[in-house]
Amino acid sequence: MIYFLHISYEGTNYRGWQWQPNVPSVQKEMEDNLKAIFKMEVPVYGCGRTDAGVHASQFMLHIDLPNPIDFDLKFRLNKNLPSDISVHNVLKMEEGQHARYDATSRTYDYFIHLFEDSILHKYSSYYQLDELNIEVMKKATALLPLYNDYKNFCKQPDQYKHTLCNITEAKLYVDVNQQRLRFVFTSDRFLRGMIRLCVSRLLKVGTGKITIEEFELLLANKLEHVEKDSALPNGLYLSKIEYPYLKMEPPPNFCDLLKVGLEN
Repeated sequence: MIYFLHISYEGTNYRGWQWQPNVPSVQKEMEDNLKAIFKMEVPVYGCGRTDAGVHASQFMLHIDLPNPIDFDLKFRLNKNLPSDISVHNVLKMEEGQHARYDATSRTYDYFIHLFEDSILHKYSSYYQLDELNIEVMKKATALLPLYNDYKNFCKQPDQYKHTLCNITEAKLYVDVNQQRLRFVFTSDRFLRGMIRLCVSRLLKVGTGKITIEEFELLLANKLEHVEKDSALPNGLYLSKIEYPYLKMEPPPNFCDLLKVGLEN
């Protein structure tokens, strides 16, 4: 029997979602706790992967059980999971439905602050940049949906059969003091390291290290960019997952606080 688990997590203490030997991961925490509850191995299948230090304000995973759940699994998991992982819903689904392969779109938010702040540093990426050309950054960001082959924006493009992505939204929001930034990206899929590479190069456009014309040549795969320097991980959030048969609103969380002043 298929169940979707709607969760969120703060990724600071994990080497990403995916299980890796000898390092903490969100997937391992979920599987260890499910094993303790069901007294058997319960593999979990996530809607995607997040890198080390990256957060998820909405994440969907599924489990396949031989029998229906007859107790409050949400309560049991939240009681035992670390405080940086929360379960919001446990949903009975139809056989064959898959948390990863059935997802039609994923949205990520990336937050930046340009001033020292001991609290924000954990949840937003700090960059010491004196001057940013915000208008040219907005123009460069708006170019992203006009292209669909993101080979130049992938850490390891050779690992994929193809590097095509259908980005339907790419926006930059800035607060009135131009001291906080929020990028929003929505696509049917994302490649490894794609968003952090996008943000890194958009910051280069904003500081004049590359021109908007060079950025567009990278998008068109007419200019090779060998540097793979990524933006910092702590400002990145997987913030929304959509399915043709399921549209769950993200739960209220710290990401909502970060969006204040960065919504228009």
